[in-house]
Amino acid sequence: MSEKDIRWEQRFSNFRKALAKLEEVVKSSEVESLSELEKEGFIQRFEYTYELAWKTLQDLLKHKGYQDISGPNPTIEQAFQDGYLEHGQVWKQMKKSRDLSTHTYNEEIAENIYESIIASYFDAFKALEMRLEKERSGKKTGLFGI
Repeated sequence: MSEKDIRWEQRFSNFRKALAKLEEVVKSSEVESLSELEKEGFIQRFEYTYELAWKTLQDLLKHKGYQDISGPNPTIEQAFQDGYLEHGQVWKQMKKSRDLSTHTYNEEIAENIYESIIASYFDAFKALEMRLEKERSGKKTGLFGI
C-alpha cells in the first residue's frame, strides 16, 4: 500500500489525538469554571481539531476518487452527502465558528464558541471519529451492517 493510499488514515490518527486533547477539557469536572486564558486554549484545541477533521475527510474523499474536492466547504458538503457526517448544519456552524475564532479577543464571540464546542461540536467530532473508525477498519455502515 503506498503512502498516498493511507494518507487519510495517517491524518485520522492525528485527528484522534487532537480530539482526545479536546475531550480532556470537555469531560473535565472543571469545564464550566475555566479562566479566560484556559478558554482561549480550549478554543485553540477546537481549531486544530476542526482543521484535522475536514482535512482527514478531504484525504478520504480523494482516496475514494473525488479528485476535484478541495477546501473545507466542498469537503464538508460532499462528506455530508456521502454519509460521513451527520447534522450538516452543525458542521456549517462549526466552520463559521472556526473562521471567527481568530477573533477570540472578542469576549462575546469567544464565549459563544466555547459554549458551542461543549453543546454540539464535540459530539459532532465524536460521531465523525466513530464513522471514520468504521471506514478504517472496513466495517460496513449501511442498514443491518450490509
